[in-house]
Amino acid sequence: MTTTSPAAGAPRLAPDRAAPAAPSAAPAAAKDTAIRGRGGASRLRALDGLRLVAALMVAAYHYGGRGGDVSRAWGDSPAHQFPALSGAFAYGCLGVQIFFVISGFVICLSGWGRTLRSFVASRISRLYPAYWVAILLVTAVFALPWVAFKALSPSEVLTNLTMLQYPLGVHRVLGVCWTLWAEMRFYALFALCVVLPGATRGRVVLFCAGWTLAAALAQSSHEPFLNTVLMPQYAPFFIGGVGLYLLHRFGRKDPVAWTIVLVSWLIGQHYAVAGLWHAPSVHAFSYRSATVIIAVVTAGFALVAAVALGAFRWADWRWLTVAGALTYPFYLVHEHLGWVVIGALHRGAGLPSYATLLGTVALMLLLAWTMHRWVERPLAPRLRRAIDPRR
Repeated sequence: MTTTSPAAGAPRLAPDRAAPAAPSAAPAAAKDTAIRGRGGASRLRALDGLRLVAALMVAAYHYGGRGGDVSRAWGDSPAHQFPALSGAFAYGCLGVQIFFVISGFVICLSGWGRTLRSFVASRISRLYPAYWVAILLVTAVFALPWVAFKALSPSEVLTNLTMLQYPLGVHRVLGVCWTLWAEMRFYALFALCVVLPGATRGRVVLFCAGWTLAAALAQSSHEPFLNTVLMPQYAPFFIGGVGLYLLHRFGRKDPVAWTIVLVSWLIGQHYAVAGLWHAPSVHAFSYRSATVIIAVVTAGFALVAAVALGAFRWADWRWLTVAGALTYPFYLVHEHLGWVVIGALHRGAGLPSYATLLGTVALMLLLAWTMHRWVERPLAPRLRRAIDPRR
């Protein structure tokens, strides 16, 4: 995640609203994982920890809460491997919605007071270095003759390096890249509507209200282009996160920000239920309870709100920042490389299912640390300076 930039000067505030204890600018050398609270006094380390929790939820879904290629890795359905937990693991996919809420919060924090060039540099340097390595690493592993999963063609791999393979209709190297495509569209909308003209409270409120209404109209129009741009099914989660940042920045008594959060939660739970609920059936492995879906979405909003309002200020442990730093590379590599590790540990070495699950997660976290240490830390600052030398 990215801190506010000192280069753009103090944040500009709407004339109709004063900001109590607004955050000061963070040092230019601060890492993306340094999510700072109001006044810049301390990092919101709990938000880093919540990011890792969301990533582990998604991993639980990919390893034990769905069918498909992971069944080949296990040699059987995950429902048989984890008869007591596979039903719970199936809700792990909602970690993506929690990611989107966190992203809305952090991107609003990150973009406040930045120039457009600085904002673009921060996003590109944050997303691409680890992503490029993940693409090449998964492709290389899948090309090994003893690995049972098919690698893509060289042309498809090269297209994947752009992160635009999803809209171009090219096969994906990473299954999770569809979420990155959603993130990119959010960044573009926020950059054009808020960062380019300059962030103010009024402009951010107008952005949230306008996007909410436009997304609803896009849904009713059944126009593919509008749906692609406005993302009705994901917009409420990004917008809800932006609303929570307004509460963090301007205080918990802001009724407009609370309205943004409440409306976003109401719409977000609707899309989550509509997209994930299936009628109960012996053949419906993906069956999920609408009540539990609502509860998980609500918990995601509530936890980010608690962080935004300072309820987890006591959780100021340094290891949470490390956890947050590992989240993105772990998210990129855990699914496909996890299949290979599961097959090697469970079918190859004969480890029990739960030992294999824990071992796979541990190895993917170790790989994520390696990518963070040797890829993100040296390359991200250089890429950022190449795009925005003034920083």
